[in-house]
Amino acid sequence: MTSSLPETKTGLRLGLASAAVAGCLGMVLLAGLPVRADDSNPVLAKVNGSEIRQSDVALAEEELGPSLAQMDPATKKDNVLSFLIDMKIVAKAAEDKKVEDSQEFKKRLAFTRNRLLMDTLLGQEGKTATTDDAMKKVYDEASKQITGEQEVHARHILVETEDEAKAIEDELKKGADFAELAKKKSKDPGASDGGDLGFFTKEQMVPEFSSVAFSLEPGKISDPVKSQFGWHIIKVEEKRSRKAPEFDQVKGQIETYVTRKAQADYVAKLRQTAKIERMDQPAETAKTEAGKPEAAKPAAPTTAPAKK
Repeated sequence: MTSSLPETKTGLRLGLASAAVAGCLGMVLLAGLPVRADDSNPVLAKVNGSEIRQSDVALAEEELGPSLAQMDPATKKDNVLSFLIDMKIVAKAAEDKKVEDSQEFKKRLAFTRNRLLMDTLLGQEGKTATTDDAMKKVYDEASKQITGEQEVHARHILVETEDEAKAIEDELKKGADFAELAKKKSKDPGASDGGDLGFFTKEQMVPEFSSVAFSLEPGKISDPVKSQFGWHIIKVEEKRSRKAPEFDQVKGQIETYVTRKAQADYVAKLRQTAKIERMDQPAETAKTEAGKPEAAKPAAPTTAPAKK
């Protein structure tokens, strides 16, 4: 599924993802009100009298998540706390040097503020929209689209030339085992599994391959078939009507889709009432573009697990 907004270096998520921008955020936090004493939010360190609490560590872990993924909990906490200590020290040094008075800092701070406001609001909109009823509705609609579609379970042997394919065809006619020949002679990555492709729909394979595979009866073997990948010998194992997977199997995909669609719709709605002027485009083009949402709506989810 596609994102509801264009990707940036920070991505569409609450908060910021780089140490540099986190530093800017840290300076903003330094000017905020102190957190009220709370046993569930203990002070973990002090830097020149300024407190660092458990909630600060939790926020930093959220912002720095990808870089901490491989660490065990104790190492992660120690690294994050060390980062926050350094951030406090450097932020204070930056204040002393009046860094915040520079135009560059003000530009970055304004950008950071707008981005944080946007991400927070869109996060709220997405969360509000992602109800069980909304997800079940998307699931039911997607299920109707795929239920009953035919799937084929097949194996194949892929070789470079037609002569090789014909030679394999002769061996199969003499009684050779298809899976064993695939292991020995197929250049396809699935050769080690006896050329097993599992179940697939027509659209999941190139037309030349699908046309033959779906015309064969189970147990039958094709003549050599040419595609952009080389020459195939195909054996159909089974045919069935496709069934939608259980809701729980695809719940994560559906949740992401509903969230991003809600965010895209919200942005599109705001754009309809906003006055947008594009100075980088001719007047007529700018007028047309101003009425369009910048991001396409996310593609409808599939209720089928992704094929390897």
